[in-house]
Amino acid sequence: MSDILQKIQDLRKRIEHYDYEYHVLDRPSISDIEYDKLLNELVELEEKHPEYKTNDSPTMRVGGEVLEGFKKVDHDIPMLSLGNAFNADDLIAFDNRLKKIVSDFTYMVEAKIDGLAASLKYEEGYLVRAATRGNGTTGEDITHNVRTIKSVPLHLKQPLTIEVRGEIFMPKAAFMKLNEARNENGDALFKNPRNAAAGTIRQLDSKIAAQRDLDMFIYAMSEADSEAEITHEEALKKLSDLGFKTNPVSMKATTIDAVITQAKTIENDRHDYPYDIDGVVVKVNERTLYETIGYTAKSPKWATAYKFKAEEVMSVIKDIFFQVGRTGQVTPVAVMEPVEVAGSTVSRATLHNEKYVLDKDIRIHDSVSIKKAGDIIPEVVGVIKERRDGTQVPFKMIENCPKCETPLQRSQSELEHFCPNPECPAKRLETMIHFASREAMNIEGLGTKIMELYYNEGYLKSIPDIYRLNDHKDALMNRSGFGKKSIEKLLLNIEKSKENSLENLLFGLGIRFVGKKVSKVLAMHFKDMFAIVESQVDDLLALDDIGEKIAYSVTTYFSNDDNVAIINDLNTMGVNMKYKGKAPSQGVFSGKTIVLTGSLSSMSRKEAKEKIEALGGKVTGSVSKNTDYLCAGEDPGSKYDKAQSLGVAIIDEDTLRDMLDE
Repeated sequence: MSDILQKIQDLRKRIEHYDYEYHVLDRPSISDIEYDKLLNELVELEEKHPEYKTNDSPTMRVGGEVLEGFKKVDHDIPMLSLGNAFNADDLIAFDNRLKKIVSDFTYMVEAKIDGLAASLKYEEGYLVRAATRGNGTTGEDITHNVRTIKSVPLHLKQPLTIEVRGEIFMPKAAFMKLNEARNENGDALFKNPRNAAAGTIRQLDSKIAAQRDLDMFIYAMSEADSEAEITHEEALKKLSDLGFKTNPVSMKATTIDAVITQAKTIENDRHDYPYDIDGVVVKVNERTLYETIGYTAKSPKWATAYKFKAEEVMSVIKDIFFQVGRTGQVTPVAVMEPVEVAGSTVSRATLHNEKYVLDKDIRIHDSVSIKKAGDIIPEVVGVIKERRDGTQVPFKMIENCPKCETPLQRSQSELEHFCPNPECPAKRLETMIHFASREAMNIEGLGTKIMELYYNEGYLKSIPDIYRLNDHKDALMNRSGFGKKSIEKLLLNIEKSKENSLENLLFGLGIRFVGKKVSKVLAMHFKDMFAIVESQVDDLLALDDIGEKIAYSVTTYFSNDDNVAIINDLNTMGVNMKYKGKAPSQGVFSGKTIVLTGSLSSMSRKEAKEKIEALGGKVTGSVSKNTDYLCAGEDPGSKYDKAQSLGVAIIDEDTLRDMLDE
């Protein structure tokens, strides 16, 4: 064995051990900095020596190729849903049904995670497939995203061929972090952790999933009832010994009364858990009895889900004010008497838009029922109209912006109201916050609160003022609560942001409909900000991924003299205006459209795509009359047939490598 391979294997073992400590045992033994240093070292070694890279390497967790779509997969054993129980009487009835079939059994009571059920398949100890439940018989292959979940072992502690079932979820802390970032970027917020986990696991780009800190509890081994030899309690212990993360909120009960007591205890403590639970799963512990107890068409008879009631409390709406976002959207927000709900104090709730308020007939001074959607976001469920005493004030949507008095305009859907004034102070502040955010210019230290403070004190009025903060260095350092080092670091980060590539600047400007992907497309094509400023609608429509809505938004933005003045101002202060990414070279694929299908043996699809694009080619996901080449690997599927019917040139992997070498 070479010294390099030995070093790679040693690094993998250490990183896997630290992953297990941190993500399964919750007992980290090294700092994040030390861990990142080891992982970066492994990444560099594997990049230099790709012949040693394997599918079970910890580096596979950072995300890789972007899929064209999700493949359907059949479950070896159906993934059934559970029947429901909503109160103690339902649980007693469940117990009575069981006693008519079997007599000597115990129960296991487990917290029901509010996530997505999934199966993991291992062959000789290595993860080979992960799939969603789907309709119970057929799910979708999500292996590329599940590999990024650090609590999921890429290989087991024993070389077993086994299929397990579990729940993928997003911890509350990860959910709050994700929504904070989306709020800074002006993106729509996820309603709850389950919604966020579902949106993440459905990403075709596994790098997005890798950034969102998903987690997974394994709760069962998938095997035929006739193969069951151990109890469920023993099965959980075996799963833990194999390296899986199992839910610690799991206990044995000998009677249904004990089950009910434990279920109530878990329900009372539900807000103390770092993840969302929406009930309790009650199942017979003796797995050898499952075949005897049997199944209905949809559910096992030996288990049920006791569902918690959504916690609702009453409050009073003291006032309704209107909030202006970065895009100018004006949203009504309810100010309520502070009330405890789902473990925290709530005093405000978004009312979304005019139609939402009118449909629910929400008025100032109304008594309302409040809950947290997904136990996270405060929501007005409804009005308690019998408590009205005549003091209630009917809702009326404002006609002018609350910040600048400009008459509001309605969106095409008629649901939202917008302030059209580009000089609106609220829009200006939100735009600057977005400009400095992580996904845009990434100015560390210039967060929302600091931005609001400097805006209110007159230091910031528009985006270019961010780069003039150095002119106020002494004044900023003399403010109470700010140390010399923190201000120096902030100013250094602002200066550093001038070096960002064009796509960061373009995204940071907050042009409507221009997200990160469109910003990259524009930057790669035009290469220079001023070329984009001077572009016409037809120039933009000629680009892939650019439709009329985006084209007109971009040209409208740059037809505004004030916006062009911002660009000129930033340019004068040294902010980079050019694309710094690698430009495609002129090669055999220059101007050609290529589709990759099937599996490649000598390189990943991502590597092939990058090499083709570096030679001026364009890789797309579907075959059409505009396709120049279809590269067919093993098991090419329907794309091969379509390419043949359209007369598209079909090449194999060896030919592709030869063309790349040219």
